[in-house]
Amino acid sequence: MRINEDKYVDLIMYILFKCLNKPNLGKTVLCTVMYFIDFDYYERYGEFLTKETYIKSRKGIKPKHFRKVTEELIGKKQLFLRHEPYFTRTIHRYYPTVIPTLKFSEKELEVINSSIQNLSDSNATAITRFAWHDQPLINTKLGEEIDYDDVFLRQ
Repeated sequence: MRINEDKYVDLIMYILFKCLNKPNLGKTVLCTVMYFIDFDYYERYGEFLTKETYIKSRKGIKPKHFRKVTEELIGKKQLFLRHEPYFTRTIHRYYPTVIPTLKFSEKELEVINSSIQNLSDSNATAITRFAWHDQPLINTKLGEEIDYDDVFLRQ
């Protein structure tokens, strides 16, 4: 499956812009919020939002194309990355340098904003612990791709 790169970039930039003042929003939280947006959207509408492939890793959820896309955005000066202290750890914080354009439909924004509101205040440990209880992750072995269709097995 090929990602919808425009929608993917828009989603990253939108989340970062909406959560600009949240000191906890490092890479782990960002990637997990993206996962829940994509999977909740698929569960609700049976359609893919970004078509991203997510992989279950020891540290949580790893979007397959995240690094490539963020490096391109950094290269275009639309994003910059800082390593910042967060309590006893260092987090990878991304900052948008441009105001994102709103190219989402109402139904897309409903799912996106709901996930941001419900999850973006969590730290990396809490959000990863929460994600481990999601049925698609339960059904996936470490290092494997998470199957979108497993959202229909959620309680």
